Amino acid sequence: MIGPHLRELRQKRNLTLKQLAELTGLSTGLLSQVERSIHDPSLETLRRLAKTLEVPLFSLFAEDDVQQVAVVRRERRMKVGSPHGGIGYTRLSPGSGRLELLEGRLEPGAASSEEPWSHPSEECVLAQAGELLVEVGDSRIRLEPGDSCYFDSRVPHRFINPGTDTATFLVSVTPPSY
Repeated sequence: MIGPHLRELRQKRNLTLKQLAELTGLSTGLLSQVERSIHDPSLETLRRLAKTLEVPLFSLFAEDDVQQVAVVRRERRMKVGSPHGGIGYTRLSPGSGRLELLEGRLEPGAASSEEPWSHPSEECVLAQAGELLVEVGDSRIRLEPGDSCYFDSRVPHRFINPGTDTATFLVSVTPPSY
């Protein structure tokens, strides 16, 4: 699903594979494999592509069917994870609106990214199970199940699981971003 849509986005911007590779810092070979659906991109690769192409990350999973009311069945949810393990996201919203709802799973000791990062959105995170440490700028907020936290995503941020159990959480992002 990602490959053909990525090719379409790249071509609409009149970019060659080599130009996109230079802009993202990814190899031409990797991008070619992703476009031909030979390789599934990692979360970091998707973030780089979305940021460079200026599209929400989950929009790379093309869904052109915009409806007034949308149902996302459990078995048809979009999922993305890190190749190193530790973090995984499942999109609960349809991906065609101005709000994105994600379910996150973070393994003990894992972080959502190596370094805090930013994007032009607002987020609200709700801890469901385990412990979740939310780093936003210089702030470190510890959330337990039922606790929530809102922040401006333009401030570098990330999620960390300092506990010994898997942390699960919901994240609402508006507008959807990379």
